[in-house]
Amino acid sequence: METKNIFSESGIIITLLLIAIPIIVASILVIIKAYAAINQFIKRKRLNEFNEYVKGLTPAEIEKLEQRKRELEFVLSNNELSGEATPIDSKGLIDHISDVESLRFIEQKKKSLPRPYIEPKLTKLILWYLGCATFWLLFGTTVGEYLGIKFVAPDVDHFSWLSFGRLRPVHTNAVFWGWASLAMIGLAYYVIPRVSNVPIASIKTGYRSLVLINASVILGSICLMAGINNGGGEYREYIWPVMALFGIGVIISLRNFFKTIAKRTTKEIYVSNWYIISAMMFLLVIAVVAYWPSWQTGLGETIVQGYYMHQGVGMWFMLFNLGLMYYFLPQQLNKPIYSYSLGILAFWAQILFYTLIGTHHFIFSAIPWWLQTVAIVGSAGMIIPVVAGTTNFLMTFKGSWHKLSGSYTLPFYLIGIIFYFTGSLQGTAEAFRFTNLVWHFTDFTVAHSHLTMYGIICFMLWGFIYTLVPRLTGKEPPQITVGAHFWLALIGLLFYTFPLMYGSTLRGLMWMEGTKSFIESVELMAPYWLWRAIGGSLMWLSHILFAYNFYVMVKRKEEIIIPTSPIEILKAKQELNTQSPTH
Repeated sequence: METKNIFSESGIIITLLLIAIPIIVASILVIIKAYAAINQFIKRKRLNEFNEYVKGLTPAEIEKLEQRKRELEFVLSNNELSGEATPIDSKGLIDHISDVESLRFIEQKKKSLPRPYIEPKLTKLILWYLGCATFWLLFGTTVGEYLGIKFVAPDVDHFSWLSFGRLRPVHTNAVFWGWASLAMIGLAYYVIPRVSNVPIASIKTGYRSLVLINASVILGSICLMAGINNGGGEYREYIWPVMALFGIGVIISLRNFFKTIAKRTTKEIYVSNWYIISAMMFLLVIAVVAYWPSWQTGLGETIVQGYYMHQGVGMWFMLFNLGLMYYFLPQQLNKPIYSYSLGILAFWAQILFYTLIGTHHFIFSAIPWWLQTVAIVGSAGMIIPVVAGTTNFLMTFKGSWHKLSGSYTLPFYLIGIIFYFTGSLQGTAEAFRFTNLVWHFTDFTVAHSHLTMYGIICFMLWGFIYTLVPRLTGKEPPQITVGAHFWLALIGLLFYTFPLMYGSTLRGLMWMEGTKSFIESVELMAPYWLWRAIGGSLMWLSHILFAYNFYVMVKRKEEIIIPTSPIEILKAKQELNTQSPTH
């Protein structure tokens, strides 16, 4: 067939723009660094010239400088008016004024990281959720690491339980339903009672939900490795009894959250609860639609598969994490969200447009043309909630960018927000007919799914966990390993996705030309699959560091701190006095 100029296609142009954004930012940073280096070189040169000048000073010039030095060093004795009597400052307005960072007569703002009282039982429940989620992250991505190696060494094993076709859904479902879902629900058990200003309705219900979801992922993984699956449905490979356990776990937690919000002491329902509750409601609807037997044949199953696959990502993971972001980001920056109205606009726009886009995965298929067009229009409409949400988050950062350098959590937030914008609009670019024709059946979709599920969901969840767990346990993670986790995950993701996108574009164009065999396109991808394995390995290493950091935050022994300030010393003395009678 005749090949068009790909650079005249809208989807290609949008993708190139999205790739150009981080390149331009990186170029600006390089220019700034280069300017700083040149400036430093010039200053060093001037310093050498100054040193030569100093060496050549005459005695008369030195005497003149000494005289000026004595003049500048002259100070009053500070007792011209009071005499020799020692002043008494009973109000503490003068004494130790340098011991505080800000002036005492300036209003003291709330600290950005308060440690509120959290019921110990609720703390334990949240940590159990996050601990289980961390386990499933390690398990699921270890399987994914093994699958990446198989692209480079496909004959590494010959066991049916470890075949690519069985392990791939084990990887995706473990990280979907085990890691991300448990982490989100665990964080929601903190956020919902906090913004409702009431205790959680039932902690026991939280544990029941935890057990059911874990049981679902365990049984599902075993069934998939044994070859028992719901064939033909990506991300819904679990058979319906297994998925029913997951659904019941979500239902009882949803009921728990409803009860908590119903007892709220605040009049309004904060936007975080809008997103979280809606995500859980949508998940239940999506699961019922996906597993209902009436339309599991022919085109009906294909249409439902597109609906389920995209709603699972956009209306469960994305909607839920955006709700968490609307709580944690303002709290971390110690300022309100930039615009409540933009949050509501993004909420309703996502519900309107995202529920239409599932069939953009089946452009040029036997699905009715009008339904494909609706999906493309809905994909373009997703620009509204994505731009609204990204603007809201970045404008909340306005005036607080300096906090990034001193925080080990905010970089995770920022990367998640950046990928929310670029990854989501990349999905819009892929929906156009020409770009879909080039990319859809290639590894470009694998790269896209990792840009969104990993770049957005994982980075946001890591930021939230690093924010919350130290407040629950009072133990900070080592900042070195947090930084290593961040950079390994980010660099690994870029190594994973960019080569796949480039190689897949070449592969898609090769298919369209129709002059070379399919196996030649497989050989073409070999070096890009190697980069995929390298990037995946870096990502996997970052997860090991994250697991270590989580362990440190939960289990590290209490650090012995000796009081130094008067307030801490008096408090320690008071505690000792109260303890001494009991001994």
